[in-house]
Amino acid sequence: MADTAPTLKLTSDGAMKVLQAAIGKARDMGVPQCISVVDTGGHLLAFCRMDGAFVMSNTSSRRKAETAAIYGAPTGDIPEGVDIKLALVTEGQRVNLPGGLPLIVDGQVVGAIGVGSGTGAQDLEVAKVGVAALEGAQRFD
Repeated sequence: MADTAPTLKLTSDGAMKVLQAAIGKARDMGVPQCISVVDTGGHLLAFCRMDGAFVMSNTSSRRKAETAAIYGAPTGDIPEGVDIKLALVTEGQRVNLPGGLPLIVDGQVVGAIGVGSGTGAQDLEVAKVGVAALEGAQRFD
């Protein structure tokens, strides 16, 4: 058994590609958004708060991205009650709001996108377009 394994890494160019696609979708929808793109550890690679987006959505978009990256799953699917307990035990770092999607390429999580400032459905729609911009990324329908 090997002691190391090769991994894929989201580049800054890849993160900007995801961000730009998401910004374009938000503009088309007429919904200004806060959009965060993070690496696998939840570290911020790219961010934009569009003109008119809620300032507090800076934090929620980043938390959505961090949660999706670390868990490798979309945000918003945790059963009610459990979500509150997880939020408490992680001091608000684990969120269950829709709009966070992992970036998965060849079965490996390489990062995530988090979107906030619209409704949950709008945030998710923008995030999906960001994911689709990354070559080879798993799609979420």
